[in-house]
Amino acid sequence: MRSWQVARRKRTRHLIELGGLVVKAGIVEITGDDRALIYGALLWMAAKLESEQSAHAREVWAERGKGAFKADQKDG
Repeated sequence: MRSWQVARRKRTRHLIELGGLVVKAGIVEITGDDRALIYGALLWMAAKLESEQSAHAREVWAERGKGAFKADQKDG
C-alpha cells in the first residue's frame, strides 16, 4: 500500500472517531441533527479554548470527559 493511502486511511479513521464522539455525547439527538447548531457550538468551544479561560475550560471538560469514559466502561 502506498504511503498516501496509509495516511488517507489514518485520517479517515481519525475523523470517524471524532464524529463518533459527537454521537456518543448525544449532540446529534439533542440538536435534531442541526449541523449549523453543532458547528456553532464547536466554534464557541474553540473560542473558549483560545480565551483567557482556556485552562479552566480544559480542566473542567477533561475531567467530565474522563468521568464519562469511566462510566461507559463500567456499563459496557
